[in-house]
Amino acid sequence: MPLQSPELQAFATGFPVTLLHVGVTLAILFLGAAAYVLLTPHKEISLIREGNAAAALSLGGVLVGLAIPLAVAMSASTSTLEIGVWGVSTVVVQLLVFRLMDFILRGLPQRIQDGEVSAAALLVGGKLATALIVAAAVAG
Repeated sequence: MPLQSPELQAFATGFPVTLLHVGVTLAILFLGAAAYVLLTPHKEISLIREGNAAAALSLGGVLVGLAIPLAVAMSASTSTLEIGVWGVSTVVVQLLVFRLMDFILRGLPQRIQDGEVSAAALLVGGKLATALIVAAAVAG
């Protein structure tokens, strides 16, 4: 049965591309989050499994902090390759800034490990602020 309307034809053509773009972006997000977990001075996954709310808040902030610039990169890009280039570069910048924040705000990783939600909230705020700045830079 042929597609009759131009709208359905556009959807049939565009939807697979949309799925590809979402898949690439989610893969970059997953890899960026995995890299963060490996680089962080405390073991957030283990802490979360033990019920540490501060660690869960911190890792949640990382996921949102990585996703914001990735979303802007995806919306500003015109090809899968461009999404990959901008996506990977924004994740690398975010990870470097996250590590710099951990260095500058000494003691926060230990406080998160100790379950201090206030420390995690400060760290999340910094990570989200950075994400918005990186996203704005990508948007031009």
